[in-house]
Amino acid sequence: MSETRPGGRLPVTVIGGYLGAGKTTLVNRLLRAADGQRLAVLVNDFGATPIDRDLIVSSAGDTLEISGGCICCSYGSDLMDVLMALPERQPDIERVVIETSGVALPGMVASAVTLLLPYRIDGIVVMVDVETVRTMAEDAYLGDTITRQLGAADLVVANRCDLVDGASLQQTLAWLATENPAARILPATRAEIAPDLLLGLRDGALPRLSATLTTPGAPDAASLYASLELDVPEDIDVAELGRRLSAPGTGVLRAKGILGEVALHVVGRRFEIDAAPADAKPGRLVVIGLRARLDRRAVEQALQPRLSTSLRSA
Repeated sequence: MSETRPGGRLPVTVIGGYLGAGKTTLVNRLLRAADGQRLAVLVNDFGATPIDRDLIVSSAGDTLEISGGCICCSYGSDLMDVLMALPERQPDIERVVIETSGVALPGMVASAVTLLLPYRIDGIVVMVDVETVRTMAEDAYLGDTITRQLGAADLVVANRCDLVDGASLQQTLAWLATENPAARILPATRAEIAPDLLLGLRDGALPRLSATLTTPGAPDAASLYASLELDVPEDIDVAELGRRLSAPGTGVLRAKGILGEVALHVVGRRFEIDAAPADAKPGRLVVIGLRARLDRRAVEQALQPRLSTSLRSA
């Protein structure tokens, strides 16, 4: 069984966002950076969501075979039927990515997918155009759709940051944080973010560092992201460590540590603690964040047992 399929269920990432936010570019980046992982990408319409032609190996009806072992299926209004047939048609698929239409509500799509036994939702990614998202959110006709899309997100990709000045960008990022305080927000230009940061949002799996920092199609990734690998004291309070790493201001996007018999997973402002794999080696913490925002001092302070101990006894 693939390690990406705990419990035997295929992880599903839902990508939403209003028309013109950049979902097409993001999907193509995911396909280019699959790095051997077999993805099934389901899009609403090939015409509306063109896959880069140089990625396509062959075409058969509503399915495209993509170089590297991925496939792309057009589902129209029959998403559930396509999902039900997919495991039998493509038994080697490791992960599913669903791109919704611009006016769809990704939270509702995710809820529908959870009704299908072969699948589990691994994350909801919502893309926004930072130049227009606040204006659209105030529109009498569009506003409800925009806010409901944002409210369902585990991750918000704030795209087209090159189209606004610094002050406007910071205002929009702050506004996005108030719209969904639980989501993490990644600024991007032309969807140039490391695709591994979009996957595994709820299963706690960290991206492979080599892939994260050298993603094809994202030449600036190495300068955008920083990673830390740190020793963890044996007597650390794991829950307190999770709270500290997920606190606002640390700059932590993803973190994973095998700490004794448990594993700590941090995704933005959320953290989970579960049983460590039987063959895992304890004692190391890997942290990834945007280079300009990752606060190494805050991360190192979070690892101090005395801080955890004093908080427990306060």
